[in-house]
Amino acid sequence: MGSAVERTDEHVREYLVYRGFTNTLKHLDTEIKTDKEKGFRVDKIIDQLQQFIQSFDLFGLKDYWLYLDRRLFSRLEDVYRSTVNKLRTSLYRYYVINTIQKGNLEKTHEFFQKQALELQGQVEWRDWFILPFIPAPEQNPAFSPYFSRQWADTFLVSLHNFLSVLFQCMHILEKPVLLSFDAEVQKMTSLLEDNEQLRQLLFALQTESRDQRDGDEMVHHKLPAYVQNMDRLGDTELEMVSSQRAASTVATPSRNFFSTFLPQGRRTPGKPPQVTTGSSPSQVAVGRKDPPTSQVRANWKSNTGIEKSPFDGVIKVWSFNPILQTKATIMSKSPLLSLEWATKPDRLLLLGSGVGTVRLYDTDTKKNLYEMNIDETHPRILSLACSPSGSSFVCSAAALSRSGNVELVPRLPLTVSGQLLLWDTKTVKQQLQFSLEPEPVAINCTAFNHNGNLLVTGAADGVIRLFDMQRYESAMSWRAHDGEVYSVEFSYDENTVFSIGEDGKFIQWNIHRCGVKQSEQLLPQDATGPFVLSGYSGYKQVQVPRGRLFTFDSEGQHVLTCSSSGGVIYRLTNGEPALESVLSLGGHKAPVVTVDWCSAVDCGTCLTASMDGKIKLSTLLAQKS
Repeated sequence: MGSAVERTDEHVREYLVYRGFTNTLKHLDTEIKTDKEKGFRVDKIIDQLQQFIQSFDLFGLKDYWLYLDRRLFSRLEDVYRSTVNKLRTSLYRYYVINTIQKGNLEKTHEFFQKQALELQGQVEWRDWFILPFIPAPEQNPAFSPYFSRQWADTFLVSLHNFLSVLFQCMHILEKPVLLSFDAEVQKMTSLLEDNEQLRQLLFALQTESRDQRDGDEMVHHKLPAYVQNMDRLGDTELEMVSSQRAASTVATPSRNFFSTFLPQGRRTPGKPPQVTTGSSPSQVAVGRKDPPTSQVRANWKSNTGIEKSPFDGVIKVWSFNPILQTKATIMSKSPLLSLEWATKPDRLLLLGSGVGTVRLYDTDTKKNLYEMNIDETHPRILSLACSPSGSSFVCSAAALSRSGNVELVPRLPLTVSGQLLLWDTKTVKQQLQFSLEPEPVAINCTAFNHNGNLLVTGAADGVIRLFDMQRYESAMSWRAHDGEVYSVEFSYDENTVFSIGEDGKFIQWNIHRCGVKQSEQLLPQDATGPFVLSGYSGYKQVQVPRGRLFTFDSEGQHVLTCSSSGGVIYRLTNGEPALESVLSLGGHKAPVVTVDWCSAVDCGTCLTASMDGKIKLSTLLAQKS
């Protein structure tokens, strides 16, 4: 609605200039500047409310909210009146908390004096009249949640979503005929998309018919995943990506290996999640739109996130608080294959390239701080993982494939040589090289446990290796998948490890009993890759899985995976099947290739990124019993 009004205003301006109505144009511009509805732009309405709060303008805040109530909220059905009242209560509390946080107690007393008659009869304000007289209200159990950044962000997001939905249902106001063009534009766009899909379908059917007449056994033109769900690749692609590797011998460690350090660090499911963030997510970074996306990663501790497009070497950092806007753009002449947020300080970003370098980038100053040369013989930096202690990071470097291409084609069955290195973040020097038995192999994925004592890796030979980071040696390893291991993560209690491999299986492993499966689930091909994007005239692109293919919620009870049109949330079960589908997050027209998930307060944010370079942020609201 806001964009339609803004475009209409521009058209009216053009018409007035064309007719020479300059005085009318001046009056129009003046009216627009003082427009309380802000052209139905939700972000500008939120900014106006925050401006009143930050300037301690109680009268302006009340007057503006009353205008919105008379103009918009009063036209809603009675069932929504309770929601409006809750938002108004939260808005006033936001104002009061801001006065206390800014040390302006005079405005705090002024609020309760002027609002006493209105609020003293409301149950939700009964305990708030003692707030100005409490020495340290931010430490009081009754008021401490309202002083957190998490509560403020959750309120602003809720208000933003409410207004957005309200403006999308503007039938509560009589819409002028002049604004109906926007609906016509959307209708025309939808018809053009449908026409393109039908054209591709016709082309594919014609191609299939011609190939059958010629006696061909294989169809060379596939439809896009968003036109027809493809549950497997063509025979040619299967031959390229399938790999048969000989089983390697595994060493079984002593069962008392973890007794020295794991018990004190182990978390139990019965405990609440250890939230170290000070706020809900407010920043994310995305790559360019056109090239395919490789990774999306959020730093929920510093409220920043990253998503990269590896083939053009561009990373964009975005901030949303709650409006999405660009914070920084990182350019690289070489392709970027991996990334990771530094633990301390958490504004720093590690970027692994395809030419054997790792760059340290400061997202605040927007400058490269250092560039490390890893190894010329192993130029592909496939994975980066920072230790939770912040003193070091692990780097996986691999040799080029036989084709010499970095990422655009599936890997060949030939096992690629690789190294696993430990670098010191303070001295920016290599500390050691881990031993990879039985032979040096490319490590595709890495993950630390919560205190950095353990490191789990998944390799191209299908083996999962668990490293003792106190002794810097391999504690155990086992053959996990038929084919490569694409993604690994520790479970919430860190007694097990989950993995996804080239064989399409999602497996849970007991780390106290080497190589013992606790559960196994076969996932759809669009959740494990390789990911295929097909189009008109036989266009086809195959992307090898790279990055996080699955992620857990804060309590480890649910897992988010990729799919052909969005993300899929499963609930972990103790029986068969191991996964129970709960919710599908759509919104993509190309295969989703990487995911991330944050849970804070009563809402969680899921990030899904697809091959066409698009990223979707989905907010999940918890159901209270």
